[in-house]
Amino acid sequence: MAQLTPDQRNYYYLIEAERAGIHKPILAALYEVQAQPKLSDGESGLGISPANRVAMVEVNTFPEQVQYAANTLRSLTDTLIAEGWSSADLWDAAKGRYSDRFLQRIAAGYAPPSSDERAARLETSNAEKLLDTYISDITYDYGADQLPQNLASLDDELLAATETIARAYSRLDFQRESLLEAVRIWRKLDNQTAAVKSLDVPIVNGVVDESKLDSALLQFIRQVSRFYGGYPFQREALIRLVQLWQQLDSRAETLQWLEASDPYSTETNLKIVDPALLAFAQRIPTYYKGEGIQRFALTEGYRLWNQLDSRPSAVEALGVSPQFLKTNAKNPTALAKAAAQVDQSLLNFIEDVPKNYDETEQQREALIRLVQIWRRLDDRIDAVQSLFEDVRRMTRASRTSPEAPVPKPSPLPPRPDRWTPSNIQLDATIIPNGNFTWAEATHGGTRMPPNQATVEAIIRIAKLAQQARDRIGRPFVVTSWYRPPAINRRVGGASQSRHIVGDAMDFYVNGLTGNQVYQSLSPWWPGGLGRYTKFPRLAHIDSRSYRARWRH
Repeated sequence: MAQLTPDQRNYYYLIEAERAGIHKPILAALYEVQAQPKLSDGESGLGISPANRVAMVEVNTFPEQVQYAANTLRSLTDTLIAEGWSSADLWDAAKGRYSDRFLQRIAAGYAPPSSDERAARLETSNAEKLLDTYISDITYDYGADQLPQNLASLDDELLAATETIARAYSRLDFQRESLLEAVRIWRKLDNQTAAVKSLDVPIVNGVVDESKLDSALLQFIRQVSRFYGGYPFQREALIRLVQLWQQLDSRAETLQWLEASDPYSTETNLKIVDPALLAFAQRIPTYYKGEGIQRFALTEGYRLWNQLDSRPSAVEALGVSPQFLKTNAKNPTALAKAAAQVDQSLLNFIEDVPKNYDETEQQREALIRLVQIWRRLDDRIDAVQSLFEDVRRMTRASRTSPEAPVPKPSPLPPRPDRWTPSNIQLDATIIPNGNFTWAEATHGGTRMPPNQATVEAIIRIAKLAQQARDRIGRPFVVTSWYRPPAINRRVGGASQSRHIVGDAMDFYVNGLTGNQVYQSLSPWWPGGLGRYTKFPRLAHIDSRSYRARWRH
């Protein structure tokens, strides 16, 4: 049985460390140091063996070993705290890791009390090797040659960030989940259902009363500072809280965010409302009636988006000069024509917003101001809160709901008379009325042709491939087309590969084997035609100047 890769093992370490509220690298260290027992899935364990009601059959695979190792370390921590160990005995705050003393205690092994049915026995190990391996995994995770030197202030940063959460809570689903995760880890529970029950919030027919849950969560988070003792499981609960609240990628990124950000900032990350802003912008053309408040809202959004200094400057940029308005102040027909010109320019602007939005503060504030005026709200805070409500509705909106509109693709520009490296349109088909696009040929635009010869080669194979597709009568799913020499070497391509030239394509056809495609095309295909023994679904075609047939 094939063993797991290091990344696959790390995946299990992350899952169980987050569940149990322990420091992930200790699990990787136990695997390296213990390398026992030998398991039924061909892997080695983390030194976990049966104890109490935990039988060998429950710890006989790698995922089970990791799960019970996390449970057992959590149990050991509880035992030591009950014996009087302080947080400093367990965690070295300056180094951001478990203390040497705690690691020595882990290496000494552990037999859980009979009352702990979720923990198993941890066998003894070499303390020095455990420390070295543990530190090596931390260093690898942080992507540096040495541990960060600034973690002494981590607890203060976590508590400061936590204190702002009650004020910033907007009842969004991900915010609720982040608070529930903090409760779960802090109280050493294994799932969020248990966390809800621990808060004495009733669950009726599987449905939680969210208003009561919110009250309980806020009460919990307001008391965190008072009860925080610096114990590892408490720290991990708050790190996880911040990670999910800020929607950060990993624990390490959360530590970096805490160091670089102002933890006392009271405003929620406004990127949260970006989907609502774009959905609002996308709905405007449908609801725009040319009313004064609507035109004013759009004009203000346009002005701020483009950093114009005044409303007259914005109107002029939209195609109507102040002199024209002054001259025709008593001409209703001219004013109506001017209003129509402004309206069309404003609609053109707002229709382009979703594709032009770069998430800059300037653009975001322009759209927030637009929402405020359009919805006749008193101030910016009200506008932001209304957008949070939009996000809440979008979170639970059905696929067809107008509250969650799908993005609209931009119309394709006119096709050029001749494709060149400088005018390629990724969404366009390579040949008129064809099926193959430049996006397919260039791996989504990451492998653009460097010269005209490569462009012509791509066009050449696209013409022939279209004939092949029409004969097969089914779509070709392209897996590889143009490959620059460096990429071709990296993926193990032959030094004389036609992919380097640009006139070769690897693909598969749903429902057909590569051999079926090969046999169908072989009688007439004028260039190279191949199939792969190791990958029976794949086929290869190229437009070399002579017939070649092969099986690789």
